[in-house]
Amino acid sequence: MAETFETFVAKERERLNKEREAIFTQQHELETQLATINREFAAIEAYEAAKTGKPVTRKASGTRAAPSRRGSKRDGIMKVITENPSGLTRGELLEKMGLKGDKSGEMSVSNALTALSKSNQIARKDGKYVAA
Repeated sequence: MAETFETFVAKERERLNKEREAIFTQQHELETQLATINREFAAIEAYEAAKTGKPVTRKASGTRAAPSRRGSKRDGIMKVITENPSGLTRGELLEKMGLKGDKSGEMSVSNALTALSKSNQIARKDGKYVAA
């Protein structure tokens, strides 16, 4: 007897479901192994921290910590802006900081200006940045 399309689809669905279940089982086993390894790392780091008296620097969960803001660029920008109460344009700020022509530095200043504006530490008046 010839197989109908409906029986073919049903068999394929069953085959794919079995494959999916096998992969989910593998994934669960790998996650368990990873958790065990992360706990071992945490134990080693806790031992090293206790031995040296330094705080633990790595997250034990295996997830990456959010990068901390170094702030030196923002602090530098705030210093230059507060030293110039009449305000500075972006270009003037770049010149005073010695970053004119440094594409990476210019982008960094732009990002810092945006962050400082959003946190209401600086404001724009007449096209110039001033301390808020």
